[in-house]
Formats: sequence, C-alpha cells, structure tokens
Amino acid sequence: MRSPSILSTTPSSPAASRSRAPVRGAGMLFDACQVGVVLRTVIFVEAVVAVAALFQAPTPGEWVMLLATVTGGALPGALLWLLTACWLKKPLSRLPRAGQYGAAALLGALSGLYGCGLLRLTGVLGSAPWIASALAGAMFASLVMAALVLRARGQTPAATTARLTELQSRIRPHFLFNTLNSAIALVREEPAKAEAMLEDLSELFRRALADAGESVTLADEIALAERYLAIEQVRFGDRLRIQWDVDPAANGARLPPLLLQPLVENAVKHGVEPSPDGAKIRIRTERRGSMVVIEVLNSLPPLRWADEPLPRGHGIALDNVRDRLRLLHDVQAQFSAGMDQKTYRVRIAIPI
Repeated sequence: MRSPSILSTTPSSPAASRSRAPVRGAGMLFDACQVGVVLRTVIFVEAVVAVAALFQAPTPGEWVMLLATVTGGALPGALLWLLTACWLKKPLSRLPRAGQYGAAALLGALSGLYGCGLLRLTGVLGSAPWIASALAGAMFASLVMAALVLRARGQTPAATTARLTELQSRIRPHFLFNTLNSAIALVREEPAKAEAMLEDLSELFRRALADAGESVTLADEIALAERYLAIEQVRFGDRLRIQWDVDPAANGARLPPLLLQPLVENAVKHGVEPSPDGAKIRIRTERRGSMVVIEVLNSLPPLRWADEPLPRGHGIALDNVRDRLRLLHDVQAQFSAGMDQKTYRVRIAIPI
C-alpha cells in the first residue's frame, strides 16, 4: 500500500512552515519576456507617439514624416527597455515593489537616452534634448509598468473564479459515488484492486484541494489523468479503450494545475457514457520545436440507438481551460476544440 501521507494536504505545523519560508522580494510584478507584453508595449508606445505627432504636424504628409522620425528613436528605446527587463528578470524579482518601479523608471530613462542618441547620430536631430528624452523614457516605462500591473491584478479575480469553477466541476458527487460503489463491489472479490482504486481517488482529491501554485509540468498532469482513467477503467471495463501517445521531450512544458484531467473527464462523459459500445480515448503529446502540442481525442457515440439527439454540454470546462491557458501563457497559448469527422478533438499548443 502506498504511503497514507497522500491523504494529507496541509503542512504539519503552520508555525514551522513560516519558520522555513525564505525571505523574498515582492516577486516579478510583470514578465517582460512574454510575447503579449512586448506587443502591448510596442502598440502603446506607437499610439502615444502617433497622437503626440498630431500636435506638431498640420498636414497628413507631415504627420507621417514626423511619426516615422520619432518612431526611429522611440521604438528602439522601448525594445531596449523590454530586453533589459527580461534579461534582469531574476534580479528584479528579488526587489521590493517600490524598488521594481524605481528600477523600471531608471531603465526607461536610459532607454530614452539611447533613442535620443540614435536620432542624434543619424543626423535627424540637430540638437539632442537629453533631459527631455530621459524624462520621457522614465514616464513611458512607469506608465507601461503600471498598466501591466493593473492588468495582472485584474486577472486575479478571473483566475480565482476559474479555479473555484474548476474545483467544483472536479469533485462531482456522481463521480465520487460511482467510484465508492465500484470499490465496495471489489472489496471482497478483488481487495487489491479496490485498494488501488481508493488510492487513486484520494490522490485526485488531494491534488484538487491542494494549492498547487501557478503551474505544474505536463508530466504531472499526465500522471493525474492516468489515475483518473484507471478509476474509470474499473467502472466501464472494455467500453473504455485508452491509447497513450506521449512524447517524453514534451513533459517539461508548464500547464495550469488540473488542466488535462477535466478534458479527459469530458471525453469519458460525452464519448463513453452515452454509448452502449463505449468509445476510444486518445491522449497525445508532441514537442515541435519551441512548442508543445497536446491533444485529447474521443470517438463519438453512434446515434442509431438514440430516440433523441444526444445532449450537448455547456462548454464550461472548455472555456475554463481556455481562460486559464491565456492567464499563464497569454497570446502564446493556442486552444481549439471541435468535431473532426467521427472524433471530437481538443488541441492545445503552448511554449516549452
């Protein structure tokens, strides 16, 4: 029998946990290494430059020329700020909140001087406004950072709501009752199988109720999905046919916790349960360059025996998965779901 410690989700002593916790900074207020952050910053800088140029350009032609001129200094400065903030990500995360704001403003001032220097060296500017450029760079950096921090704070309630919805959907009463009834039926005839089934159930509940943090590895998610399918295999027997096609090179990808299991549960609910012949479920992972592709496929039940069309789900689990992926990977995450001939396919692509 596995260790009973898997039933516990709390530390042995809160005081002891506090004493072991290292002293850290505020954590990185935003991640300049994300593609979404880069795109939003560039668009913001260009929008401000475009509006500011309207005050100096009386005609559209002059506005375009002025916009191109200012962009030649503002855009390289903004990209330098982003690259430096990304490169110094770890040291900046150790600073307190005020220190991070100050460092961002200082880097912005240096980036502004860099942009001004480019325009001066290329002969676009006759005289370089160094002080104004430094102050403009610091102001832009502070505004961009404040906007990104506000966006991160605005995502917190959405992440919490998604987490609560996900927890409620994971601990469904009918799944618990069916599992316990199956275990009871196996206690006398096959006690070892009943014990393994209850251990898998306890691990599912431990993971669902524990605070797993922002992300886990794909390998962890696959292990949890295997436990879930092991329970359902006892219930459905030969009606549930499982095929694993796992690429070890993809196991290090980061996912929000408890993301794969609801997709597998959906495949069982809509593929196996309504069909008297059962269904085939395939879980596939593959690394393609810097991206990892995850697919969950299930064969669709035949309709010839049904008097009415099969009920459709509300899509809550799929919306939850899509939102949580967007929170973790921003625009780099790809998500799609739909029917492909006689198969329902959910496809996820995330950076490794």
